[in-house]
Amino acid sequence: MNDPLPSLSTGVAANSAVDSAGGAATVQSAAAAPVLPAASQAFSPSAPGGGTAAAPGTLSHGGGGQGPQRDLPANPGAGIDYRRFLDCIHCGLCTAACPTYLELGNENDSPRGRIYLMRAVTDGRLHLTPEVQRHLDLCLDCRACETACPSGVQYGRLIEPFRVAMEELGVAGRTSQSWFHRLVLHGVFPYPQRMRPLLRLARWSQRLGLVRLIQAARLTRLLPGPWRQMVEMLPPLPGPAAKLPTFVPAVGARRRRVALFTGCIADAMFRHMHWATLRVLARNGCDVVIPQNQVCCGAIHLHSGAGTAARTFAEQNLAAFEVKNLDAIVVNVAGCGAMLKDYGHHWHDERQAARAQFASIVRDVHEFLDELGLVPPEGKLPLVATYHDACHLGHAQRIREAPRRLLAQIPELQLRELPESEVCCGAAGTYNLTQPEMAQRLAERKVRQIVATGAQAVLVGNCTCLMHIERFCRAAGHRLWFAQPIELLDLSYQGQRPRL
Repeated sequence: MNDPLPSLSTGVAANSAVDSAGGAATVQSAAAAPVLPAASQAFSPSAPGGGTAAAPGTLSHGGGGQGPQRDLPANPGAGIDYRRFLDCIHCGLCTAACPTYLELGNENDSPRGRIYLMRAVTDGRLHLTPEVQRHLDLCLDCRACETACPSGVQYGRLIEPFRVAMEELGVAGRTSQSWFHRLVLHGVFPYPQRMRPLLRLARWSQRLGLVRLIQAARLTRLLPGPWRQMVEMLPPLPGPAAKLPTFVPAVGARRRRVALFTGCIADAMFRHMHWATLRVLARNGCDVVIPQNQVCCGAIHLHSGAGTAARTFAEQNLAAFEVKNLDAIVVNVAGCGAMLKDYGHHWHDERQAARAQFASIVRDVHEFLDELGLVPPEGKLPLVATYHDACHLGHAQRIREAPRRLLAQIPELQLRELPESEVCCGAAGTYNLTQPEMAQRLAERKVRQIVATGAQAVLVGNCTCLMHIERFCRAAGHRLWFAQPIELLDLSYQGQRPRL
């Protein structure tokens, strides 16, 4: 583990990462030298927004150095409101909440360290080297720092557009330019109809014992890294669930008219969860429409920097949902909900108002039912369970108590609090495929905390979190039942119990 930098009580490190001789900027480990720029170089009124001016298409060395300029793509921070960088008061409270800093103790892998890196690049004082990119890419975008921050820094609205700009400006060395991103993450995952044939093959391989045989023989080591991660993360697949209808009527008096967002991976792999959600919503007096022409929320693309493709998905969803005829668009996957709620912030164009209107009625299913007033379930579930706060629910959407209040109404369910529930499990959408080492460290940390509760069941509000944690529970030999909280409510309404 690298030693952390000394406390940045003044908000800056003592030395700059920029080579004073004018050579290429480098980033060193925190134990060796701080990467952050000096205070005297942090702000210059000569550039719009306070950044140091640089010639178009170039980034200059900071600190008034006389070295030659190096041709680089246009500034990836140019489109970000510079005041967002200045919101950070450098108090360091975010470091205790940041998963990568907790694991590495490296200031460059903390939220305030990454803000400094982005700001230094924006100011033209630091080259966007592969090492700088590595620190930025290692961020899970879990936004735990936003929960911890006393100054209201909107970190997600710094790291996400910065990554998008790096991608759109053609910065060299981006991992998202790999064949895996193009063919799998962008070409298969966002499209349920493309995933289903692959899942059928995987299902039969599991039933025939081929997957177990391959894993026992450790043949997965022969697969390329991301493929190995996918094979090992795949949970036992149930039989395919029936196709979702276009409409489900309320049971009893109608209280609300809502639409269900089905997403991509969730619809392909967790359709049983959608059925559970439909039954629970109907039981709580909701007419539910399920638009058949809805698409992926766009989070997979946006988080890897493909902002244009993400916006295309957003526009398709705006066309699919009749916002004026709905009380809410209900989402049962935390990552999708966070993305949909941010539709009004990601792109600034003539369609921004329409996307903001769409986002204004998006509700996580727990949030929605808690506000509506849950019809009390009556089926007894004598289970010991623990609940993990998915980052995009607890941090991005600030929804923590609603799932707990719903679960507390299930007769005989014993819910035990999970230590470090607010710390990311390492899934972070597709992060576990692109940053497997850090993802594993965080998952194993999470599993230790889960086992310590003595729970029989683990409840998670996000599909990828569920698969990721379950994978490492299996690897450690722990047999636990994993589900989304809405599935437990559905079982209670039906008077059934899970098969542990």
